[in-house]
Amino acid sequence: MTRPHVVVIGGGFGGLYATRRLARGPVDVTIMDSTGVHTFQPLLYQCATGMLSEGQITAPLRSLFRRHPNVRTLLAQAVDLDSTNQRVQALRPDGTTVHVPYDHLIVAIGVQQSYFGHDDIAPHAPGMKTIDDALTIRRRILDAFEMAESLPTAEQRQPWMTFALVGAGPTGVELAGQLRELATHTLSQQFRSLDPGQARVLLYDGGNAALASFGPALSRRATRTLEHLGVELHLQTTVTTVDACGLQITDRHGGTSRIDARTVLWTAGVAAPPFAHALAQATAAKQDHSGRLLVRPDLTLPDHPEIHVVGDLATLNHLPGVAEVAIQGGWHAAGQVLHAVAGEPAPAPFRYRDLGSAAYVSRGHAIVSAGPLRLSGRLGWLAWGLIHITFLTGYRNRAGAILTWMSTLASGKRREMVFPTRDPDTGQTAFAPPATPGPV
Repeated sequence: MTRPHVVVIGGGFGGLYATRRLARGPVDVTIMDSTGVHTFQPLLYQCATGMLSEGQITAPLRSLFRRHPNVRTLLAQAVDLDSTNQRVQALRPDGTTVHVPYDHLIVAIGVQQSYFGHDDIAPHAPGMKTIDDALTIRRRILDAFEMAESLPTAEQRQPWMTFALVGAGPTGVELAGQLRELATHTLSQQFRSLDPGQARVLLYDGGNAALASFGPALSRRATRTLEHLGVELHLQTTVTTVDACGLQITDRHGGTSRIDARTVLWTAGVAAPPFAHALAQATAAKQDHSGRLLVRPDLTLPDHPEIHVVGDLATLNHLPGVAEVAIQGGWHAAGQVLHAVAGEPAPAPFRYRDLGSAAYVSRGHAIVSAGPLRLSGRLGWLAWGLIHITFLTGYRNRAGAILTWMSTLASGKRREMVFPTRDPDTGQTAFAPPATPGPV
């Protein structure tokens, strides 16, 4: 007798926890992902700034499910859906097409970076969503210091020593803090004619506060810590254009100015990936202004009880876009599937249990918000570490992260400072001269 086939699209938190629960059930599972690895996104910024290696925050999906013979891993990217015949169309690594049939579908692909309609900004201001993004950012940051070292005057060095970040949410704040620590601790004794501590880190946000979702008290504490580190925080300020040499901003009074910065990083805004639009078209599901899918209380799409959408891609009751929502949603969706397979009544609608949020600001300082509990400083930092170690995938990654953090805290050194000098997309090095226009 053929067992029901469940297709899980996405190897992030939602897909991982859904597959973990399904792996013990009377179903066959295909987990489809475009990278083949589970990435612990909350620590991407530490990979980008040389503290943790990419191997310490990732785990191959094949390895995670090697002991579960009913789980198959497929390296492919979902591009379209035939909801009538219940098949997912996906692209293999070589660009050929594969059609994967399903009885139940769990979509957990997350979201991508949004540039608010200005996609021309993307080549000049990478986001922070994938391992590729983190390694690109590491290359740009370290390239900038190397370029500044080679230049003879302070005026020439200034644009290379100016780092602009857009978005003062957790990722932006964490990355800004790490940049200042990298400059003032790790790199402080490594250059001969350059003082890395003179690097400017500019953090822009259109809102009224950094880490506003943590509440006014924790936001103020985080702001004071950022200012003590030397991060220049510019609130109620929007970035309107970005190019290879800098950015243009509009301040709270409507004034515009140009900032020369050779490294611009984007951590503001999210949008649904292309498959979300294909899914909406195939099922007549509604989308919000970001392209995310409106789901029923049980995380299924209207008129399609066989399709679940979990994590950042789902819109329900203003749930936050955090890992815990994806984890609980994936687990719930898998439970729904197992109840359906067993012919049992569906469980209660999805209820999110808010276990809190945490953000790393600097060495020995983090903020944690969990219900009525508000922590900051060293106590918040210890709680932050415990939370992240708990959810890191694999004992080896947990042990490696702990040892690396202890070593970095004690010595200020970072071991993951190797970076590619050539852009993997364009093949161009950071040191290549601008292209010379041809004859007219």
